[in-house]
Amino acid sequence: MLKSIIRHPLAIAVLCMAAGAVQAAWPERSVRIIVTSQPGGGSDTTFRVLAPKLTEYLGQQFFVENRAGASGNIGAEAIAHAAPDGYTLGTLFSSHTSNVAVMKNVPFDLLRDFAPITNAVTMANMLVEHPSIPAKNLKELVAFAKARPGQLQYATSGVGANAHLSMVLLLNMTGLSMVHVPYRSTPSALTDVIAGHVPLMMSNIVVAVPHVRSGRLRAIGVTSAQRSSGAPELPTIAEMGLPGYEAVQWYSLVAPAGTPREIILKMHAAMLRALQDPAVKKRLNEDGAEPTPNATPEEFGAMLKSEMLKWGKVVKSAGIQEE
Repeated sequence: MLKSIIRHPLAIAVLCMAAGAVQAAWPERSVRIIVTSQPGGGSDTTFRVLAPKLTEYLGQQFFVENRAGASGNIGAEAIAHAAPDGYTLGTLFSSHTSNVAVMKNVPFDLLRDFAPITNAVTMANMLVEHPSIPAKNLKELVAFAKARPGQLQYATSGVGANAHLSMVLLLNMTGLSMVHVPYRSTPSALTDVIAGHVPLMMSNIVVAVPHVRSGRLRAIGVTSAQRSSGAPELPTIAEMGLPGYEAVQWYSLVAPAGTPREIILKMHAAMLRALQDPAVKKRLNEDGAEPTPNATPEEFGAMLKSEMLKWGKVVKSAGIQEE
C-alpha cells in the first residue's frame, strides 16, 4: 500500500516539495567551517573575517574550527567525510592541488569528494633576500645566481608547499640552479633568512612585508600576475622580465560531495555578497589578500582541475617527493 502511494505522481510531487522546503530553510542551526590551517594561517584569517558576514546574511551562526596538519590534509579529510547536509563546510587552499602530486597517500579525492562552492581570495608570495645580497631586482638576481650555479640556497616553509613550488617555477623559467632548504613553517624560515643563514626565501606576503618595511629583508618582487594590494609599490616577477609567471596562494570554500545543489547555490551567493562588502574587502586587502570569487561553483571546479594540472607538471619536472 505504502509503495503504491509513493509511486503516485501527486505523492511524488508532495515529497519533492517537502524536500525542497527543508533545503530552502537551510540553515536552521549553526554551520561549522573546518579551516585546514592553524590559527593565524591564511585560510583562518580569511574565514574569520567572512564568518560574521555569513552569519548576518544567513541568520545562523557560522563558526571556524581549525583542523591543521599534513599540509591541510587532516582537515580536508574531515570535510570529505562529514555529512553532506550543509552544516559542515570547509576550506581548501592552493597546496591541496599540489599535495596529490607530492604525497604518496592523500586520504581523499580532490575532485570526487568535495562539492565546490567558490574561491574566496588569492594572495601573492614575495621573493625576499638578506640585504647583504647585492642584487636589487630580478635581472641582477638572475645574473648573481648564474655566476654561482648550485651554490645559492633558498628557504621555504616546506617541501611541496606553495612557496616551494613558486620558487621551483621561477627556477624552471629562468634556468637557475639553487639549493632548497625546507623549514617546518614560514616564521622559522624567515628567522634564518633575517639572520643571514640562508640568503633567499619565497614567503607568504603577509608575513614578509613587516620585515621588508623594517629593512631586515629586501624584496625582489611578488608572484601574482598583478601587483598586490599588500605591497603595491613592489613589481611583479612577470613585469620584471618573466612574462607568464604567476604563482599565488588561494583560499576557497567547499562542501562534502553530495551536499544539495540548493544549499551550494545559497552559500555561493552569500560568499559573493560577503566578498563584495567594502569593510570586508578593506580588511582582506590589508592582509595582502585579493577577493577573487568564482562566478559559479562550476567555474571553481574547473579552477581546481587546472591548478592540479599546472602544479602536477611542476612537481614532476623537479622530481619533488614527500620527505
